Amino acid sequence: MADPRFYDNKGPFSLKRICEVAGAGAPADGDALVHDIASLDGAGPAHLSFFTGAGAAEQFASTQAGFCFVSKNEKRAAPQGCVAVPCASVQHAFAAAATLFYPQSGLAQWAQAEAIHSTARIGEDAVLAPGVVLGPDVEIGARTRIGPNTVIARGVAIGRDCEIGSNVSISHAYIGDEILILPGAQIGGPGFGFASSSKGHVKIPQLGRVIVQDRVEIGLCTAIDRGALGDTVVGEGTKIDNLVQIGHNTKIGRHAVIAGHAGIAGSCEIGDFVIMGGQVGIADHVRIGDGARLAARAGIIGYLPGGQDYGGMPAKPIREWAREMAAVKMLAQRDNKKKT
Repeated sequence: MADPRFYDNKGPFSLKRICEVAGAGAPADGDALVHDIASLDGAGPAHLSFFTGAGAAEQFASTQAGFCFVSKNEKRAAPQGCVAVPCASVQHAFAAAATLFYPQSGLAQWAQAEAIHSTARIGEDAVLAPGVVLGPDVEIGARTRIGPNTVIARGVAIGRDCEIGSNVSISHAYIGDEILILPGAQIGGPGFGFASSSKGHVKIPQLGRVIVQDRVEIGLCTAIDRGALGDTVVGEGTKIDNLVQIGHNTKIGRHAVIAGHAGIAGSCEIGDFVIMGGQVGIADHVRIGDGARLAARAGIIGYLPGGQDYGGMPAKPIREWAREMAAVKMLAQRDNKKKT
């Protein structure tokens, strides 16, 4: 469910109305009211969710959702109490339903005439530089300092003793205590999620949040996207370098270190004390165990157990990768000798 601090729910709607918008056939009980949309594991009897395939089979089997979009070809039966709503494209149907409930789910909305909204709460000894903009219901903790031209959107809560540089943008986020955010960072923007077909790409509304725990450092011009329905989380004590991209719904553990130009796609799970070298690339839905260390430019496309060093593309234990690189070098040298 979307956090009402950041999003306005325009529901409830009848299931029949939702199906009309989503291009799905309404079940027999089309007059039933749906109050919100939610993930499979976060939904209740009054909520609509969606199931896209085997990767979420366990969550589908145990969901408490009252209604769920499923593929027309889905053979699994919905759990007791859940009404399955078959559709041609689950992603397109859910995008349409999410837009119906939350038509203003894109960028933060601004309508205020003053820079500091009257409902913003500023803690004792906090410092706001010239050009700072605070939206409705923003909370700034004691002794936090915010640099020039930084924009904090509706509902954002920032803890105590934080340092936030100039030209930072924060929306749809909860920021902990003793956080350092360097200039140009962008936190809480909509994730990169689309329902694609031969006709093009339809934006899926991003209705989650960003949670930054205590004592995190976020580098220059780093971007952290908010979750699609759940949260993007950066764990306590994690240090993120400049120009890093963190995709929606990704969970980063405690005390990780992420070097510049790393890119992490959506829905990844990064363990505690993971270290990433520069330009590491991580595909979506990847899990990396605690204490893993990734060499610069490593490419990760599947699960990596913790406590080991990895390198290469696709990433593998670093000694194995080094042996492969040495073997390739030897083959190239032999080929050169033959040519001469």
